[in-house]
Amino acid sequence: MDLQGAHVLLTGASGGIGLALAGALAGRGAQLTLTGRNSAVLEDAAARCGGTSIVADLSDHADVDRLLARVGRVDVLVANAGLPASGVLSDFSVDQIDRALAVNLRAPIVMAKVLGEQMAARGTGHLVFMSSLSGKSASAHMALYNATKFGLRGFSLALREDLRPFGVGVSTILPGPIRDAGMIADTDVKVPRLGTRTAKAVADATLAAIDENLAEVTVAPWTLKVATLLGSLAPDLAAKVARSAGGNKTIAALSEAQRDKR
Repeated sequence: MDLQGAHVLLTGASGGIGLALAGALAGRGAQLTLTGRNSAVLEDAAARCGGTSIVADLSDHADVDRLLARVGRVDVLVANAGLPASGVLSDFSVDQIDRALAVNLRAPIVMAKVLGEQMAARGTGHLVFMSSLSGKSASAHMALYNATKFGLRGFSLALREDLRPFGVGVSTILPGPIRDAGMIADTDVKVPRLGTRTAKAVADATLAAIDENLAEVTVAPWTLKVATLLGSLAPDLAAKVARSAGGNKTIAALSEAQRDKR
């Protein structure tokens, strides 16, 4: 997919990683429509990128429909919006569960249905979904977040095969901890710097996925890639290692710091 002149819809554009994605996509000549909940940040980003902005809350089904009705033709969807959804399940209200499922899973699926059908009819287009290493390996205090990211990854991989005959690409980006923007950076919880990557690395991975129609791109150091592989192949062993290494305490601290994001 050639990004020069392509119309890109970027969700979650008012967050730190969203801003990095917007800058990278604009730098490749894409015409951007940015969406998110923070109107001031969106308008500023759109002005810098030469794009437009539409304020939308993806937890609201009507807002998703309104966004799709307004955006017009989309050549590339980058479904980046997401909620942390971290913490033990008993700490969530049913409304908070519904909100996490709506933003992290339902909204990207609905947008993929509507925009993917239009792309298939034209015989060109690309859909990018922002999953996570949490879409490959589960962790304590992350049951709801794991559910949404596992679901999004599975959806993306299957949709890729469904849309392949129609010339539409589908990619999944799987970041680990990002140190300079996003959910972890918004907290005061410290994670080992060697175990993190940057928002620019996520943006670069997204560009590569679109350029080369890659099925998945993992954005993490090799140590986390190995740990994630262990978690997917031997979940009980991985959970035991995480407990003994104190990883569960770090995740619990992150969950508490992200409580107001639910």
